[in-house]
Amino acid sequence: MDHSPKKITVGTVTRNTLSKQVVENITQLLISGQMKPGDKLPTEMELMEILNVSRPVLREALSSLESLGIITRKTREGTFFNNKVSSHPFSAMLALASDNLQAMIEARMALELGLITIAAEKICDEDLERLKQTIDVIESSKDNNYWGADIEFHRIIALSANNPVVEGLIDSLIVTLLKTNSIVKVRERQRTLEHHIAIYNALVKRDPFEAFHQMFLHLDYVRQKVLNTETSN
Repeated sequence: MDHSPKKITVGTVTRNTLSKQVVENITQLLISGQMKPGDKLPTEMELMEILNVSRPVLREALSSLESLGIITRKTREGTFFNNKVSSHPFSAMLALASDNLQAMIEARMALELGLITIAAEKICDEDLERLKQTIDVIESSKDNNYWGADIEFHRIIALSANNPVVEGLIDSLIVTLLKTNSIVKVRERQRTLEHHIAIYNALVKRDPFEAFHQMFLHLDYVRQKVLNTETSN
């Protein structure tokens, strides 16, 4: 593959949310077809000049793109669009909507509500046991430090759908979980436990309707809490 830099055209950044605008402009290179998965991006100095931004702003944007799985930075080689990014288009959409918290939460709801109905029909006893273990970790957690077990609970359910077509969306789902977890400062362990146990019980019964209902109650609670927290900041 030819990794030589390509001549590209992007708009300069002029608004206040500089790093977010850089994320949008770089992602648009893929969407517009100017660059393709696997292509090497211009150097940092070249991007700084093209986008008219400082090095800290550019590096903040590149870190965001890397966490979303859009790019990979290789020491002494440069920065590349990931080869698999075309099979994970939802990551690109998340990058473009990174400043739209409500849209990200609604996207998470759309994904998880669909996945859990499938998981309810396919989940195996081993995965149910792993779900129970995450509930036990949350119940015994100190200082409400249970976010890792919380994320694992949702990841296990998503993977239990066992659908290769949607597997590429699961990493993006985790990104939205991390985003919402970073915003909520006050955790309610008992409420989380109640929701997770209700979801778990529905999955044990292999009841997709009840699983959907309980997951909706949980995600709607999270949505209201996150948006209220964001509004009050």
